[in-house]
Amino acid sequence: MRATEEPLPRWPLSRLNDGGYTADLRRIAGPRTFVYRSGVISSLLSRVSATVLLLGAIALLFGADAVLPALAPGFPPAAAWLGQLLAAAWLGVAALNWLQRTALLGGIYGRPIVFANLALYFVSALSLLRALVAGAASPALWLAFVPLAVLAAVYGALLVRGPFDSLQRAAGR
Repeated sequence: MRATEEPLPRWPLSRLNDGGYTADLRRIAGPRTFVYRSGVISSLLSRVSATVLLLGAIALLFGADAVLPALAPGFPPAAAWLGQLLAAAWLGVAALNWLQRTALLGGIYGRPIVFANLALYFVSALSLLRALVAGAASPALWLAFVPLAVLAAVYGALLVRGPFDSLQRAAGR
């Protein structure tokens, strides 16, 4: 041990670069334990998904009576509670994504989270596409359709192929 390093506490903690501590699973379970450090791709995807859902949820939660009639002509402002119900669901999934941002996603890893996000984004994208093609919605909804379709495709690939982080490791990056 160098003179500049302070000794680790007796319990199984390791010092982080920011001055904090993290649990060292190798000390708890032994040297053969594989410790997964969250991959960049899973973490980034979870953060992007949580952000997209949070922004939509905030807009619908606090401005449903203004947002919904602007997006769907003929929508009655008295039915703003439907938008607030949708906002509550989006906030729940956003919280789920945010809390799982350090987990490995794809294949058998985080399967319920991947499947929930796939169902949400796929159904949302198809519903918006149907409304946009029929001309029943504002053309501004194309800006909402594109990220929903991209996230649906990414979560679909995660469900079928497995974690992108393992593909990145296999490529040597």
